[in-house]
Amino acid sequence: MSNDVSRRGLLRGAAALGAAAGGAGLLAACGGVKSAGGSTSAASAGGTQTLRIGYVTPSTGFAAGFGEVDPFVVEQVTKAVSKGLTIGGTIYQVRIEVKDSQSDPQQAAKVANELIASGVDMLVTSSTPETVNPVADAAEAARVPCLSTVCPWEAFYFGRGATPDKPFTYTYHFFIGVDDLAVVYKSLWLNGVPNNKKVGVLWPNDADGNAIRAGLGPILTKAGLTVVDPGAFPTGTQDFTSIISTFKKSDVEVVNSFAIPPDFATFWKQAAQQGFRPKIATIAKTGLLPEQVEALGDIGPGLTAGVYWHPSWPTRSALLGLSSADLAAAYEKSSGNQWTQNLGTTTALLETAISALVSSGSPKDRTAVANALGKTSIDTVVGRLDWTSGPVKNVVAEPLVDGKWVKAEDGPFPLDIRIVENSGYPSAPVAAADTALS
Repeated sequence: MSNDVSRRGLLRGAAALGAAAGGAGLLAACGGVKSAGGSTSAASAGGTQTLRIGYVTPSTGFAAGFGEVDPFVVEQVTKAVSKGLTIGGTIYQVRIEVKDSQSDPQQAAKVANELIASGVDMLVTSSTPETVNPVADAAEAARVPCLSTVCPWEAFYFGRGATPDKPFTYTYHFFIGVDDLAVVYKSLWLNGVPNNKKVGVLWPNDADGNAIRAGLGPILTKAGLTVVDPGAFPTGTQDFTSIISTFKKSDVEVVNSFAIPPDFATFWKQAAQQGFRPKIATIAKTGLLPEQVEALGDIGPGLTAGVYWHPSWPTRSALLGLSSADLAAAYEKSSGNQWTQNLGTTTALLETAISALVSSGSPKDRTAVANALGKTSIDTVVGRLDWTSGPVKNVVAEPLVDGKWVKAEDGPFPLDIRIVENSGYPSAPVAAADTALS
């Protein structure tokens, strides 16, 4: 039975947890079950305990921008469950404990193991394989339920040694995958600004790059695109002259990158200096956050990037009671910073984790919580996440569209990302059709 959580079901506080199919009473569990007269019922007879969620995220290092929204989201979610969760007659207070991975796999594993040793009930983690994979590995080894996001699902799944016949037991994930990228990229490059269909790829020798090379490359070739691959390069490369020369000699008119932000910045600046300017440049792992594009100066606007959440999406956070637009506005008002895509994924991450704790019926039982994750089907601000429908046991593939960075026409921020392609999520409104690097 899935944990089918809807906005309507969440706000019906009179329904006891588990009364509806799929346990649609998450917020009914917040603060205890109330009687008709408004007093707390005997649901609290089991006493009060604390549920601890350990959250490993890159607060510093190359991926720090992804974690920029964390304090705001953690604060909002903490407020939403501040009265506690009533589960099986016991009131559970919820504490979210944030640890910095420093964008480094060794540090991510270290703090994950520290949280596990301290007795957390669940782990959550986000943002690039460098953080997600070591945390998930630690959780799987220790038999601690873990939910993760913002890492291509093939890198999370196959990159950690799972197969469809041998899935994970305790670690679950939601994010985009190769098929989602292929839908967007094929539409963008085959149907966007006219080009010669030659795609130069900047795919590094890391979990992301290797997963993309193995999965996406053959799909693009089959679609009629010519993939020009100079080969995997090491993270931290300082001179991309040979790669740029290969692109120029091959008459590349489209570029795709999965390099980390500093590496792409180095490549893109050197490309400009050496007179290489493709007609379309579509980037991932960087270019997802406004500060990353702003750092490029005048050569930043015009870049296209995948969009896995946007304020214009017709979605809501049931736990926070906010639409996508309202969530972005609340963040910008509170922080003074521009919204980022991780505002949606981090909200969905914590909301889904809490949903699984509730629907498990026994949130101190780690196996019960892991099993609940595998049955979860929930409406979130990034869309519906349904672990009962694959693509593999531990994974949900969320929607993806493509956006183009442009100079903002108004408002306090210099750049804006406008959706230019929505074949992967037709409900996302297209704001512009121009995909050219200009």
